[in-house]
Amino acid sequence: MSGDSIFKHYLEKKNTLIKDRGILQTTYVPDQLLHRESQINDIVDIVGPSLNKEQPSNILIIGKTGTGKTAVVNYVGKELMKADETNNCCYIYVNCEVIDTPYSILYNISNQIITDPNNKIPFTGWSLDKIFNEIVKFVDMENKVFIIVLDEIDKSFKNNGDQIFYFLTTINTMLKNSRVSIIGITNNSKFTEECLSPKIRSRLGEEKIIFPPYSLEQLIDILNDRAKIAFYPDVLEPSVINYCAAVSAQDSGDARKALDLLRIAADIAERNSDTLITPAHVDFARQKIELDAFTEIIKTLTDQSKVVLKSIIDNPKSENGYVNTGDVYVTYTNIATQLYLPILTQRRVADLISELDMLGIINARVKSFGRKGRTKEISANLSKDVIKLLNSDDLFQNYNRKSNTQTTFDNDFN
Repeated sequence: MSGDSIFKHYLEKKNTLIKDRGILQTTYVPDQLLHRESQINDIVDIVGPSLNKEQPSNILIIGKTGTGKTAVVNYVGKELMKADETNNCCYIYVNCEVIDTPYSILYNISNQIITDPNNKIPFTGWSLDKIFNEIVKFVDMENKVFIIVLDEIDKSFKNNGDQIFYFLTTINTMLKNSRVSIIGITNNSKFTEECLSPKIRSRLGEEKIIFPPYSLEQLIDILNDRAKIAFYPDVLEPSVINYCAAVSAQDSGDARKALDLLRIAADIAERNSDTLITPAHVDFARQKIELDAFTEIIKTLTDQSKVVLKSIIDNPKSENGYVNTGDVYVTYTNIATQLYLPILTQRRVADLISELDMLGIINARVKSFGRKGRTKEISANLSKDVIKLLNSDDLFQNYNRKSNTQTTFDNDFN
């Protein structure tokens, strides 16, 4: 093997399309956030009193993925710290999708407050009460207003309940000098009503700020704003920006998806040594994003869920393109038997079908037959690449579709 690096061709290759790749990342926060002026002003009005060492209201920020929630909050936090000339407040950000247990959240908060290495809280080993009391002590010593942002807060609740909110909504009753305010960010519009106990809801007393999806025109503005500093001149076909925006506008106005499409399309063009980014590159990027998303979802499915999905795909469809719960269960029992897996009840299989529906892998709608019961009409419009990915799973190595035998089951899944 030669001594040349396997990355030699990449190191020697000059970027001809992308001038600054970081501008196209969804984590990049521009100096000006387009079409979110109203939300920015609302947050500024609420957190502004912290500059005078007065406790602001708690805030719950609600909006679908890709509507600018995190970018806006971090932008406001950065501006708050710039305006805080008298050192009266502190901005703390925690991503609860990554840091999701009460201990890890409190540990992360403490690491942003306690600067002395000798006083750092250990990564593991303490009780929650002990770590909480230690945070209270150091927060009060600072004599400041702490703005604590909990991004993706529903992810923490899903795994651990509302315990973290108990601690953080209780903390002000234990402080003499400092104050703490919470900014929660969630996709769930009914988070407080469905996820928090009445006592914690009462303590939280939050103000809600809604982030609507971006419109097609707004997405075009955002992409044009990024493109003019991310790319070299004259490397984009005129229709590329509009195409990326249109695809994303159809998907609930997701700016992240629009940026990902544009970035990956540019990457594909550059790898091919093309001199122009075209809609064809966007189409290829779209397929790649879809496959990557489904790859991650399918990898994390349980064996039973994979068998249910396989049963839906392998089932003969009716004239309207649907398959019902009873037919899926017939195929499921045959596949599970071949693979020596435990046979779940029809009710449990119906639950797994609902979970696949929530993940966006399939579409399932309930159809009622009155006194004769109910069933689900199920369709799965998956690409050939996704189906190939499922079929190549080690779980199905010994599966022989032709050996399936048909058995009749009641369609009712209640």
